[in-house]
Amino acid sequence: MCGIIGYTGRRPAAEVLLDGLGSLEYRGYDSAGIAVAAPDGSTSVHKRVGKLSNLQTALNEAMPEGSLGIGHTRWATHGGPSDHNAHPHTDCSNEVAVVHNGIVENYLELKRELIDKGHVFQSQTDSECIPHMIEDGLAQGLSLEEALGVIAPRIKGASAVVAFSTHDPGKIVGLRLGNAGGIVVGRNDEGVFLSSDLPALLPHTRDVSYLNAGEMVVLRDEDLAFASIDGAPIVKRATHVTDSAESASKGEHEFFMHKEIHEQPDAIVNALGGRVSFDDMSVDLSELGLSDHMIHSIDRVVFLGMGTSLHAAMLGRHWMETLANIPAEYDNSSEYRYRSPILDSGTLVVSVCQSGETVDTLAAMELARDVGAPQITLCNYPGTQTTRIAGHTMPLRAGLEIGVAASKTFSSSLVALLLLSLEFAIRRGKIDDERRRSIVSEIAKLPDTLGSMLTDESIYQNIARKYGHCSDFLFLGRGVGFPMAMEGALKLKEISYIHAEGYPAGEMKHGPISLIDDEMPVVAIAPMDSLRDKMQSNMNEVRARGGNVIAIVSEGDEETANIADDVIEIPKASEVINPFLVSVPMQLIAYHIGVHRGCDIDQPRNLAKTVTVE
Repeated sequence: MCGIIGYTGRRPAAEVLLDGLGSLEYRGYDSAGIAVAAPDGSTSVHKRVGKLSNLQTALNEAMPEGSLGIGHTRWATHGGPSDHNAHPHTDCSNEVAVVHNGIVENYLELKRELIDKGHVFQSQTDSECIPHMIEDGLAQGLSLEEALGVIAPRIKGASAVVAFSTHDPGKIVGLRLGNAGGIVVGRNDEGVFLSSDLPALLPHTRDVSYLNAGEMVVLRDEDLAFASIDGAPIVKRATHVTDSAESASKGEHEFFMHKEIHEQPDAIVNALGGRVSFDDMSVDLSELGLSDHMIHSIDRVVFLGMGTSLHAAMLGRHWMETLANIPAEYDNSSEYRYRSPILDSGTLVVSVCQSGETVDTLAAMELARDVGAPQITLCNYPGTQTTRIAGHTMPLRAGLEIGVAASKTFSSSLVALLLLSLEFAIRRGKIDDERRRSIVSEIAKLPDTLGSMLTDESIYQNIARKYGHCSDFLFLGRGVGFPMAMEGALKLKEISYIHAEGYPAGEMKHGPISLIDDEMPVVAIAPMDSLRDKMQSNMNEVRARGGNVIAIVSEGDEETANIADDVIEIPKASEVINPFLVSVPMQLIAYHIGVHRGCDIDQPRNLAKTVTVE
């Protein structure tokens, strides 16, 4: 979700870059910078921590000269927010400038190799490996695009990379690896443009093209050339976007919800920024300002939410207990305040409220405030009401979400809740280094893993054709699968208007089993975890009664897959990480069934994005 802008043409590049970064500020960031290829053949780099205005003030009236450049707004993932860690990054000779979105999972290995070759690093970021690797390629006589093609297979993790080099002047090259970090390009009479999101291009052109995973683009003056990573030319037809800013911002997606589902890898990168160090796999939530006294004085945690936020809260309860060993509970905000809950200074109240304005959650928080309970709120929008009630705020950083049915805000909420649980576990000494490193290592891979799950949606289209006529669905899960069953059922109800129920699988025999027939599909959440065998038993019970089972299983689990009628595979992961991976099938099942039924995906009937009345 970090912002990227690139331009080459007839206009002063710095002006175009700063305007473009301004249009991308809504994505959130902690630093900003630009690099311009100067007329004398040098590279002029300017970057500042904090808001874009800090960079603009630093430049004042001394704008760098040149008509080719790139810019970036960054959320920190490797190395804290600072001028040195801000993008763009350069190589040793200051000839190569790079901006990068994503996570280079193997950057320590790459960095060690580069240092052994004599490269000197100026930052603590993973991104700085890229310009040094390009420098080596250029030294071997490769063009800029050839150098990027050579290093691309060595970069692990979904990424968007944009670079220029005064060693190979007059061009900007953009590269997309995996499905995180989008790149959109366009042109007008004054030059060619590249950005991470459409709003930065709309003032200049309405005819745009998008890079797919494994593709690159070369920008020269008024020319665009597309190719695969191996250099094979690609012909792309530009898409004309409408005059409606809202419609245009959907990009290549038919609905905002689909766009936002695909933005989840980037949203997770944003949510991790400055909170996780992948150097030592540590977690740092100092932004919350939680004292050691508070951390150790908490003897109970209450998680509150409504709808999708409640399902995230259910997982927060699970992680807080299993990782931090603190007794925890979850509750529906609208019910919590009507049952005289027991609260005191030893109870931490964690509210999950993506909008920050949900009336029932606000009322529950006010109750907690009145009795002096400490509070943390997870919210996507700064300055909203929940952030004014709670003593501590953890921004979700998901970016603007327009679709009424929450998607990327759910994933960002899960990231925040998992990091919060890890913070308590670490500071209370309840987790050993090996497990902490293992979990954080898996978190680092999430953007790439989720991106890989979004490359092919044909299985969901087939499920929609097969079951889209049904009037009822049952979603079953155990452990961390139960909240995901609730979320899957909610999404299907919201988007397709199909009646659906989410149940703990062990509860099935206590009533819902009487409903099973060949017209009520059962979605079984059964990845490889400690409860998989019990889920298999539930699936067999459904099949024995003529029911159809759609199973969410881990890759390679043929034993579970053989029980099901339809199988959706997710990558293998630990029990802690599985909910992130299950969320994608839950969203896409609902989305494609809704599309199949002709429903209004982004604005379902009777629903509002924010519920501000009781």
